[in-house]
Amino acid sequence: MVIDFVKISVKSGDGGNGAMSFRREKYVANGGPDGGDGGRGGNVILRVSNNTSTLLDFKYRKVFKAENGKNGEGARCTGKSGKDLYIDVPKGTIVKDIDKNVIVVDLSEDNQEFLIAKGGRGGRGNQHFATPTRQVPNFAEMGQKGVTKNIELELKMLADVGLIGFPNVGKSTIISTVSSAKPKIANYHFTTLEPALGVVKSKSGDAFVMADIPGIIEGASEGVGLGLKFLKHVERTRLLLHVVDISGSEGRVPVEDFRKINSELKNYSLKLASKKQIVVANKMDCLIDNKLLEELEEECKKNSMPIFKVSAVTKQGLEELIEYIAKELKNIPKEAVVEIDETYNDEDEYIDQEWFVKKEDNCFKVFGAPIERLMSKVNIFDTESRSYMQRCLKNMGVMEKLKELGLEEGDTIDIIGYQMEYYD
Repeated sequence: MVIDFVKISVKSGDGGNGAMSFRREKYVANGGPDGGDGGRGGNVILRVSNNTSTLLDFKYRKVFKAENGKNGEGARCTGKSGKDLYIDVPKGTIVKDIDKNVIVVDLSEDNQEFLIAKGGRGGRGNQHFATPTRQVPNFAEMGQKGVTKNIELELKMLADVGLIGFPNVGKSTIISTVSSAKPKIANYHFTTLEPALGVVKSKSGDAFVMADIPGIIEGASEGVGLGLKFLKHVERTRLLLHVVDISGSEGRVPVEDFRKINSELKNYSLKLASKKQIVVANKMDCLIDNKLLEELEEECKKNSMPIFKVSAVTKQGLEELIEYIAKELKNIPKEAVVEIDETYNDEDEYIDQEWFVKKEDNCFKVFGAPIERLMSKVNIFDTESRSYMQRCLKNMGVMEKLKELGLEEGDTIDIIGYQMEYYD
């Protein structure tokens, strides 16, 4: 079974909390604060692995969590960082952030890695908050929470050449003849239900990867059959080998089949339809009506497409075809088939710094990631700690923004659930 499309949830580890501790040793005066920092939460990293070729493992496991960082301790002991979680995916996996609706990475290189969810920072211990005027800081910083992301993994085959055409035209026979690929072959439609890859070597020594794409039928671009699934695999190929049953078996008209397949490519994607095509008139050993060949040749001439007359069974014309493909591929550069959001992780860092204020029912509300981090290290029952909070809010520009909204003495400020009256 080949699974090539899954949705999973990943969560990076929470950062450990900083410790609130004071050095207390016999014969040591004025030990002072010595709370250690919390450890960093584990990252979630996607990694290309050659040991897997499908997304089957993700069918049974949908949630992945990295390890949390450990809390800090006294004597300036820093907590242990959480282990990074590596998720192995097959080469050719495209990753999309479902919530933001953007493609974040195309994992198409050997051993490629991508940080999909960054672990939370560890909180600072109270040793960092000691000042000449605040010598007994009764607070420490809580660790930053990890990030949860819902992502989509889609596997697209990495092949240089894609074999396309109606079912039962001989695509599987061609790839099994010119490579070591062993697709299932039988004399009925849809024998091949999953794409197959094979490495082809030309006489001149050039090698390329060929993919046998299961039969595309009329209406495939609209989702008929498994059309959309197979058309997605064709997107990554650099060159299309359009196989046509020239014998006209089963009462089919080769030139009409040719037009219908190209119509499906065009309906699905203009970029896909514009890829270079080589037309392969297969089953020449069974050709009885030469008019069928002439009509196809005329159509290829009209579309400026080269045509090769072959027989996959007798191997007629296959060597010449392979040499021509190898030569053409040298002139077709590899290109990215998806648009990547290059600022994806940068955007996360930016959002992590944003705070907001709004007036709601005679109450001024303050919220946002940096506000949550500030309040996580405030002991609201400690005078020094509250003074520290007020200074931070002023330095961040929060108080100025509140006054712009009409904040006056006696008004209530709600800071992520903590309510207090304002006095200038």
